[in-house]
Amino acid sequence: MGILLIMGTCVLVLFIGALRGKAEWLLNIVMRSVLGCIAIYFINGALETIGINLSVGVNPITVLTSGILGFPGLAALYGIGILEIL
Repeated sequence: MGILLIMGTCVLVLFIGALRGKAEWLLNIVMRSVLGCIAIYFINGALETIGINLSVGVNPITVLTSGILGFPGLAALYGIGILEIL
């Protein structure tokens, strides 16, 4: 009976540890998505102010791109926008 209690406790600790890692990963993506949306808003405003007709829309694809890839994803979105202008 004692060995089953020890095994159950070990499995519970490992399960909690696995969930903690996933929660941190998910929180990271959510934070990068929010910051990416804010950055898109301000970059679009700055480009409009200086007269450059380039804007990236905020939609699920751009939110996921900036959330998963971070700053390089944001740069890629604007790079694709530049290619569309050319």
